[in-house]
Amino acid sequence: MTPPTYHDVLEALPRVHAVLQPTLLRNWPGLSEALGFECWLKHENHQPVGAFKVRGGVNLVGTLSDEERRTGILGVSTGNHGQSLAFAAKHFGVHCTIVVPQGNNPDKNRAIRQLGAELIQHGRDFDEAREFVTELQRQRGGRYVHSANEPALIAGVGSLACEVFDKLPDPDVMLVPIGLGSGVAAACIVAKHLRPEIKVIGVQAENASAVVRSWRSGQHETDASISTWAEGLATRVPADLTMQIMREHMDDAILVSEDDMRHAAALILQHTHNLAEGAGSATVAAAFKHRERFAGKRVVAVLSGGNLDLKQLPSILAKLA
Repeated sequence: MTPPTYHDVLEALPRVHAVLQPTLLRNWPGLSEALGFECWLKHENHQPVGAFKVRGGVNLVGTLSDEERRTGILGVSTGNHGQSLAFAAKHFGVHCTIVVPQGNNPDKNRAIRQLGAELIQHGRDFDEAREFVTELQRQRGGRYVHSANEPALIAGVGSLACEVFDKLPDPDVMLVPIGLGSGVAAACIVAKHLRPEIKVIGVQAENASAVVRSWRSGQHETDASISTWAEGLATRVPADLTMQIMREHMDDAILVSEDDMRHAAALILQHTHNLAEGAGSATVAAAFKHRERFAGKRVVAVLSGGNLDLKQLPSILAKLA
């Protein structure tokens, strides 16, 4: 599988921006003061589905063949990828089926259904749901859209980084959350082309760290089970394409704890009045955890997404007490 290039991202840009407006990039003074350095939030929580993945969905579904549009698409997701595909499929008039794990974030499930997709709950986590969708595709046909091993999806997500550099041409660091790595891979492709000296750093949960461990070791590492409230980061098995890009271009990776992410979500809520899910707060969690490292730097933290399971809100608000 050939990784997308910067040229592929540029080709995707008009397709993405025909459907989605650029999102806010803002330096919130209170948050920067709390961190001790200049921090700019890229508000992908302001996307119509609350996360950056919709960029990839729009680009991929917008480039389907006539046959693929006729037979429809299938995907597996803990929510944000599923909403992305559902949104894009509705826009382009394509049937969409999304498989989510049992016990998945109910608000994300509801949003997928409201966008017109068929929702199926199966398996105890993302990877068991992924195994099931393979059988579903065998039975039904249709185009399976992996949440990471898709060049067109990554190229579409790259529009995020293009928007950052349009407004802020000289950041020192970009922090991007890692589930399977489509966001950080796309950011690497763009950032290393436009500003080679920038440090692109991926952020993953300590309790779901297989992707970062694989990146560090050079081996394919997996987890038998995971336990994190950040469902957007809850993957047990790395993806080949994004790992290839990360190994070539990503500068570093940071792991954050469950409590780190709750504290960061509280900081975001306090200083920006934005509600972040676990994956959305992870980059600020990394920034706070390593604030001495980033002192004097201009840091962009991608806030993706904003689809918090509201049962988590009391434990986040407790951090403000």
